Amino acid sequence: MTLSTHALPQPSTLSAVEARVLGTLMEKARTVPDSYPLTLNSLLLGCNQKTSREPLMELDEAQVATALDTLKPLGLVREVSGGRTARYEHNAQRAIGVPEQSAVLLGLLMLRGPQTAGELRLNTERWYKFADISSVEGFLEELQERPAEKGGPLVIKLARTPGTREQRWAHLLCGPVDETQAGPITAARTPGGEVTGNTVERLAQLEAEVAQLRVTVQRLCAELGMSPPGQP
Repeated sequence: MTLSTHALPQPSTLSAVEARVLGTLMEKARTVPDSYPLTLNSLLLGCNQKTSREPLMELDEAQVATALDTLKPLGLVREVSGGRTARYEHNAQRAIGVPEQSAVLLGLLMLRGPQTAGELRLNTERWYKFADISSVEGFLEELQERPAEKGGPLVIKLARTPGTREQRWAHLLCGPVDETQAGPITAARTPGGEVTGNTVERLAQLEAEVAQLRVTVQRLCAELGMSPPGQP
């Protein structure tokens, strides 16, 4: 099915390599804006980096170039003219037809695979700061309930795996998800330092408690005519 410039059609559009290339461009636009748009070599390094990627890939220039050639006519990627070296930027949000927050979630799911709403909130910190987990869940639910006239669902909530409390979400840009291949989350840190699994749940709870305490302190300081801690 052909991709329009207004909305992504039914899933099963992108290959795993195309999703990695698109997700990398989306990430670098937000995390290294001074180096963006990316050259082919920078994009290759981003696709193959050993942190914040699931699964890890060992792509070559030809594979990345082929993916770009596929993504450009779909309106998802643009080649930027100027200078001796061609550079590339994504156009995902407009091409897919989703708000900024939804595009951020899709990009992260393309790069790191299925994640819980708590993991997504923490891992998107450098991309976009969601107010809370409920906000993340709200945008995920919108993506899951996307009507057929706009192309249908773009994410799916996976069944809960044994030993876990939270369900994970996966994108559908590469077609239906094989849940048997999506391993359970673990309460650990990855080599890149990202927090996963039940640790995320505990952190989210602590964040909520700290936020509530901060509000209480600010209210008490206001009532007493004092400056909140950390302010002159």
